[in-house]
Amino acid sequence: MEFVLSICIGISLSAACGFRIFVPLMVMSIASLSGHLTLSSGFVWIGTYPALICFAVATIAEICAYYIPWLDNLLDLIATPSAIVAGIIVTASCVTTMSPFLRWTLAIIAGGGIAGMVQALTTLVRGASTATTGGAANPVVSTAEAGGSLVLSSLGIVFPVIAALFVMSAIIFTIKKLHKKFTRKKTRLAHP
Repeated sequence: MEFVLSICIGISLSAACGFRIFVPLMVMSIASLSGHLTLSSGFVWIGTYPALICFAVATIAEICAYYIPWLDNLLDLIATPSAIVAGIIVTASCVTTMSPFLRWTLAIIAGGGIAGMVQALTTLVRGASTATTGGAANPVVSTAEAGGSLVLSSLGIVFPVIAALFVMSAIIFTIKKLHKKFTRKKTRLAHP
């Protein structure tokens, strides 16, 4: 059971990395320091006070930077590869009862993949917000992303199975919607 829970925690936290990179790491650090999260060997540094201070400062800087109109779109370019790396790290650090080969394979495929998908979707939402409102709605989008990251990170620690099911359901729903949209568009183009 611990194995399944650690995977659910990793998936939830990696999805949260797609919204904000440092919020899940800060939540992990707090959870580890308070004894609510056991980190795999090699990642115990995440649960130290110096790491917590660094993650807290980075979280505040990241959240504040997304409220600067021109900087938010620029950060999305940088955040995509960073979110993937963070998703890999948080997943690898949560899975404790697995061989290193399987742990890193899971971390790269599931953790990095989910973080990348969520980040790509947030980039699309921010781009649509910028295009339709001239950036006026971007602070609302930024607030929703930061809140989503915090809630999903917290749920991933407290209710990991529910959080992982929510993430997987949201991904499946989004993929179905996008597939339906592109299929409809492709049909319209083929039959004018």
